[in-house]
Amino acid sequence: MDIRTKRVYEAAHPEDGFRVLVDRVWPRGMTKERVQADLWLKDAAPSTVLRKWFGHDRSKWKLFKSRYFLELDAKSEVVARLLNEAMKGRLTLLFSAHDAEFNQAVALREYLISRKKKRAVSATP
Repeated sequence: MDIRTKRVYEAAHPEDGFRVLVDRVWPRGMTKERVQADLWLKDAAPSTVLRKWFGHDRSKWKLFKSRYFLELDAKSEVVARLLNEAMKGRLTLLFSAHDAEFNQAVALREYLISRKKKRAVSATP
């Protein structure tokens, strides 16, 4: 399973595979043509309350991830859709945050990879 993250302001490339914008709010100054997302999945983004609380404060990263993962646990259809796309080929999660290391796309990638591993373990006899 090949899941990548990429800032939405970077140029799209064919090797990005299936591109999913995972921001709740449309990126400033961007048109649909520039974003070139195959899907805008707002429901994959953290809730507005959680996003504002986090505010990209690195000291809150661990707690942000645990709260975000709880939100994702309640969104099985969204998670299944992303996992299904990832099983087909490369999946690129697009984000608009300035911080490329501590943002919801990075956390979502970690979550999806952990869910894939749990699926594999539970499928083993």
